[in-house]
Amino acid sequence: MGILVSFLAVVALFLSVLVGIDSLGLRWLFGVAVPYAAAALFLGGFLVRVLGWARSPVPFAIPTTCGQQKSLPWIKSASIENPSTTLGVIARMALEVFAFRSLFRNTKTELRDGRLSYASNKWLWAAGLAFHYSFLVILLRHLRFFMEPIPGFVLALTTVDGFLQLGLPVVLTTSLIFVGAVTFLLVRRVASPQLRYISLPTDYFPLFLLLAIGASGLWLRHVTKIDVPAAKAMVMGLLQLSPKPAESLGTLFYAHLFFVSTLLVYFPFSKLMHMAGVFLSPTRNLAANTREVRHVNPWNHPVALHTYDEYEEEFRERMRDAGLPLEKES
Repeated sequence: MGILVSFLAVVALFLSVLVGIDSLGLRWLFGVAVPYAAAALFLGGFLVRVLGWARSPVPFAIPTTCGQQKSLPWIKSASIENPSTTLGVIARMALEVFAFRSLFRNTKTELRDGRLSYASNKWLWAAGLAFHYSFLVILLRHLRFFMEPIPGFVLALTTVDGFLQLGLPVVLTTSLIFVGAVTFLLVRRVASPQLRYISLPTDYFPLFLLLAIGASGLWLRHVTKIDVPAAKAMVMGLLQLSPKPAESLGTLFYAHLFFVSTLLVYFPFSKLMHMAGVFLSPTRNLAANTREVRHVNPWNHPVALHTYDEYEEEFRERMRDAGLPLEKES
């Protein structure tokens, strides 16, 4: 049911653009008002979520680790898996963010011949890595619509991305990888009974939305072949606060823009915020130094401490009469 609802929601988004542009001529709505509103909601929602996490107190060190904590000198510790220093935390976070290290170690559980077994799950890691890096490259490539002159690294990235030299315009490899990776993640969620059972519409919707963005982008580049200068002029107008929707751009361009705007609005209120959350997660960004540093809960009510020395001083005579050992005789 969740997959059908999510699919129909994306179809409804496309139909709303189709009717709004072709029948009602609402280019100003879909080309100006919606992108501006989406950008404002994205920035505002993103800041609210991040500031909320940043203000949350973290009274205890709760890093999730899978290595030996630093203890005695003759026991070898895992400086990255269980970091006790800031440098170790930075190394661990870098591997997590850039290489998805925890996902690389992930395994899948299967029931084979009535016995529970564990198997490698590297395809999920590969698809996740391919999706995120191809998405990053696509975002960087799209800077050519937002900047004039176009930065040299964007031109170089586009050249490298189209190294296969297939067709005209050249097929960009990351576009195909992006669509393929999203398709894999969607099929995996549908094909696995366990994943399908726990999946909600909020799990399917972003996948369908990303697939619609990728597919519409490929169609615009290789089939419809839109007026690129007009598209860039429209985007630059939005950035310069002098918007002017282009008449020469077809309905599919506005649908592509509407899909992207919907993703921006959806982003801060969804699981996609793990992009920022990973940096603020105490299970990842804290050092495992509880043997060296005492972490005090900041909202504990202050209490008067009664140390053992003070206790012994107060009850010295009674302890001596009872035959209890004393650390200090006088």
